[in-house]
Amino acid sequence: MLVPDPKVVRKLLTRYAVLRISQAERHRAQAADELNDVVYTLCVMMGTTGIREAIVKADALLATARGSGVADGRAAA
Repeated sequence: MLVPDPKVVRKLLTRYAVLRISQAERHRAQAADELNDVVYTLCVMMGTTGIREAIVKADALLATARGSGVADGRAAA
């Protein structure tokens, strides 16, 4: 099984959060489309069908990567 790059996952989670906040403040069609794209990509990368489960799996992946030194660019020993 392929494991997503933690850096890419972190960027997607950040983009997801920014877009959700933006949409809550003021709905824009372009941001809604981008949010849908980010949700779809996160779900595919994490092997889920829903964003909540994708976020849980992404958080677990990032926690594991932090523990191994992968998330900050260090090689795992």
